[in-house]
Amino acid sequence: MTDSHRSAGRVVIGVDGSASSQKALEWALAYAEELGLEVTAVHAWQYPYVYGPETTFAAATQMATDAQRLLDGVVEKAGSEHPAVRVRPRVVEGHPARVLVRQSEGAHMLILGSRGHGALVGALIGSVGRHCVVHARCPVLIVPG
Repeated sequence: MTDSHRSAGRVVIGVDGSASSQKALEWALAYAEELGLEVTAVHAWQYPYVYGPETTFAAATQMATDAQRLLDGVVEKAGSEHPAVRVRPRVVEGHPARVLVRQSEGAHMLILGSRGHGALVGALIGSVGRHCVVHARCPVLIVPG
């Protein structure tokens, strides 16, 4: 199987620990199982602005460790219902919208949970889902909460 075929057999799911992303992960796993696809579960994290430039390496390492722990727990729980699906957890430092767009390269589909803010709030403050729908490099599915 060539790399292009292998990457086309991959579904990317954004996981942030919210109930909506957990529901989207469950949907993604069922979809992947039905089509024989692999799942890349992505959790993006970034330094909080309140930490400032004096953020220590130890603090950054702890944030990355916490992000990995969150992702592993969510994937383990949801994945137990779909043991035939290969899930690759990925923790990536960066803004969630930009990380997910990069991860969508060559994917069969990008799947996200809906945070349910509605059109007005999304227009005022922006939204990861909205950004991904416009910029992703594959089809995007927003699973409603």
